[in-house]
Amino acid sequence: MTTLDRPTLAPLTDSAPGRRLHRPLLATTAAMAALALFCLCAMVFDDRALLGETVWLKPLKFAIAMVLYCGTLAWLVSFPHRGQRLTWWMGTVFAATAVADVGFVVVQAARGTFSHFNTETDAFNTIGQKVFMTGVPGLFLANLVIAVTLSWQRVTDRPTSMAIRTGLGIAVFGMALGYTMGYSGKQHTTDAYGHPVTLAAGHTVEHGQPTVRDGVAGMPVTHWSTTGGDVRIAHFAGLHGIQLLIIAAIVLARLAPTVGWLRAERTRARLIGVLALGYTGLVATLLWQALRGQPVTSPDAETLTALGLVAAVTAAGIAIVYALSGRTGELSAAVRPHGSTPPMSR
Repeated sequence: MTTLDRPTLAPLTDSAPGRRLHRPLLATTAAMAALALFCLCAMVFDDRALLGETVWLKPLKFAIAMVLYCGTLAWLVSFPHRGQRLTWWMGTVFAATAVADVGFVVVQAARGTFSHFNTETDAFNTIGQKVFMTGVPGLFLANLVIAVTLSWQRVTDRPTSMAIRTGLGIAVFGMALGYTMGYSGKQHTTDAYGHPVTLAAGHTVEHGQPTVRDGVAGMPVTHWSTTGGDVRIAHFAGLHGIQLLIIAAIVLARLAPTVGWLRAERTRARLIGVLALGYTGLVATLLWQALRGQPVTSPDAETLTALGLVAAVTAAGIAIVYALSGRTGELSAAVRPHGSTPPMSR
């Protein structure tokens, strides 16, 4: 019997000897979860607003994002792998930088002003912006080093390893998209107390580049723009693709005992690869749509065509994997010793 046709969740759930979650990242995850609860409570009692949204929405979104991402990294770097000391230190850098950056976002919210693109010359904002702008590359580079270190080795079963490699690559791409916001042009607005503030850039790309673009009209909860292209959507989708791919690997493993063609690890790994390719196409389409100044809620024919192509390529890839799964099953049966018990009947 080969490992190709052994559907199992063991690599995802077993505790290997000496394996433990990355403590600094785990502590950061817990701190961000507490921050998210604090922001939800603060929203009830604090009615101050920036660009039409509560001052506590931005730190809430950052806290939730960091809970997801730091928790994922803490789990990833716990797998035995080459370069483990390097990834441990990079995880620590990521955790410390996340605390510093999100901390600045929280303090600026408490001050009733902007954390991003704020050009005000008061001492706190000037120093804070330098720290913040230094931290963003720190997050990116630490994540990149972890991604490169893990991408060339298999740390767990094939499908999950594929989800980790491709998911980290998409996350690096998604994180890099944050830099595109810096070229959207200046905005002139006010802080929570009505004082004028000039922002060096914004999240929204809109035809004619009006003086204020962010916060003019937004979707519920997320407040993503419904009047222009919002780069935050592609940025968000890219960052959290890794969680979706890991969940997909777990779901495929759960289905494998009852869906015969999913039993081979190779088949499930190929499916994860196809899903990663399709998801990358989705993120690229969302970015293209935003940079054209088009709201995600109002896709034009070109955007719908691009989405259709992404869906068609993904469907074709799944069909090809299904066709190849028959050959994989024949190979697995051919190498199984005579009289061995099928893996699913043990």
